[in-house]
Amino acid sequence: MSQVKAKCKSDAIGNPAGMGVIFLDGEIGFRVWAPNAQHVAVIGDFNDWDDQSHPMQSETGGTWYVSIPEAIPGQTYKYRIFNGDKVLDRIDPRARQVTNSVGCAVIPDLEFDWGNDEPKMPDWNKAVIYEMHVGTFQRPSEDQVGSFDQIPKRFDYLKRLGVNVIQVMPVAEFAGDLSWGYNPAHLYAIESAYGGPMAFKRFVKAAHENGFAVIVDVVYNHFGPSDLDLWQFDGWEENGNGGIYFYNDYRSHTPWGDTRPDYGRGEVRSFIRDNAMMWLQEYHVDGLRYDMTLFIRSVDGMPNSSIPDGWSLTQWVNREVRSYYPKALTIAEDLQNNEYLTKADEQGGAGFATQWDAGFVHPVRDVLTVTDDASRDMNKICGALTHRYNTDAFQRVVYTESHDEVANGNARVPSEINPDNPDGRYAQKRSTLGTTLVMTAPGIPMLFQGQEFLEDGWFQDSERLNWDRRDEFAGIVKLHSDLIGLRRNLRGVTEGLTGQQVLVHHVNHQDKVVAFLRYCQRPEEPGAVLVVANFSVRSLEDYQVGVPDSGPWRLRFNSDAKVYSEAFDNLEEDSVFTRTGAGWDGQADSLLVNLAPYSALILSCDPQ
Repeated sequence: MSQVKAKCKSDAIGNPAGMGVIFLDGEIGFRVWAPNAQHVAVIGDFNDWDDQSHPMQSETGGTWYVSIPEAIPGQTYKYRIFNGDKVLDRIDPRARQVTNSVGCAVIPDLEFDWGNDEPKMPDWNKAVIYEMHVGTFQRPSEDQVGSFDQIPKRFDYLKRLGVNVIQVMPVAEFAGDLSWGYNPAHLYAIESAYGGPMAFKRFVKAAHENGFAVIVDVVYNHFGPSDLDLWQFDGWEENGNGGIYFYNDYRSHTPWGDTRPDYGRGEVRSFIRDNAMMWLQEYHVDGLRYDMTLFIRSVDGMPNSSIPDGWSLTQWVNREVRSYYPKALTIAEDLQNNEYLTKADEQGGAGFATQWDAGFVHPVRDVLTVTDDASRDMNKICGALTHRYNTDAFQRVVYTESHDEVANGNARVPSEINPDNPDGRYAQKRSTLGTTLVMTAPGIPMLFQGQEFLEDGWFQDSERLNWDRRDEFAGIVKLHSDLIGLRRNLRGVTEGLTGQQVLVHHVNHQDKVVAFLRYCQRPEEPGAVLVVANFSVRSLEDYQVGVPDSGPWRLRFNSDAKVYSEAFDNLEEDSVFTRTGAGWDGQADSLLVNLAPYSALILSCDPQ
């Protein structure tokens, strides 16, 4: 078979080899990698699915190409691959749109008016992330799946809440209509049940117009495992494994089947790199969150099972993202407290901007959910507050709820605290105490959808978010909004919460009280913040806490205020605190405060 040189060497940042559907000189071309095929044809609406009409020409490197003048956007197509006695109809691995996960590829329509759309990623020290699942966040009815076009109906609510970064769970095409999204069948296609690529573009544009950055969850530690046309794509395999896109030895094994991509093969590396760039270039997203990088860099998480090619792949992709989109936020979910995930690749690191912090979520949830006060370990709180990677506080994302933490055998924090009465007084108090820590600890804070109105039970992709609770727990929503406003320093009086520094200067193991100072450079500077948290069921009056020699100190937030819940005590009502003049906790001065059970106070001085 004749060989032709590859055409269209570079058509986009996210598609440098000109793969998949190619729009060139008024015609539409198709290029596919199938190195073990003897013959490949494009079949589709444009040729009545006749494999004799448009045979592809073999190119160097195992790719095949054909230009089809008759093809137009909106038509469906597949590749028909011949390998010996095998005749395989395959969906384009780089299809931007499919009819469904087991259907056909669709020639995409690239016409979209982005207008003056610009990236919206805030400075990382002022970012507050809201993680959502498209299918359940705003579902029209119990028997309808949520869509990209439904989400903007809640943008006014999210703006009032104060979050400025929306992180969506995976939206690449997956099997069926109900899924968390971590079973990608077609990495380049946008989930058809959610509305497809045009709807996703509308969503991102609308999000930007409303001041939100958008982060999308990507899954590169495995593909599928079901509805997976990549499996033995061109008919070749070894050991009964997945063929050209996958490892075909022991490295294929993951917790989700034998579907780990071959990170050492150049074409697969480019397939993943180009996918990451696609989200940023074609869909204008502002960041990427990588699912469980532990299984990219290792077979099973054990030290002797590392995959160096996986590590170098993440370095390359993150380097490319940083080169073209320096403000994009790249997040690793690894949860092994490995500082090399967020260390620069020049220093041997993987080059992620930040990572989900197991050093925060696990100890904090443990302290919040343990049944008796005597077992609440204040050392865990201290460790959670001071933990960081590579001396940078914002190399970690801090949270008490995420899609993983509220399912897979776990539940929402209020339900973990009291399964029989998750709406009760102590479930409210301790869960919001946890949110207070999230919004005052160093790091990038994150909420999971519905956390702000005490959604209970556990997360399921078959159950829509219960928006009735937003009104039922309007005070708790206000509590979250007030905290987010302080975290972002929207009133100009809590700059310390945007800073790098934390000093845990007061730890009372007997009474279960922790106090800490947040600041940018020095604890006595204007804008420094004092947080005092009571992790016991006891009220504490005239409780002494050390402060720097500055002031006056004003109360900015009381998690126990009755405006948030009738179940709360409102023990502390004064807004200005007089210094005692007595040094305490290693500080030059001190305050006397009143602490309600399971509650926290946030104080700061007026800017000078």
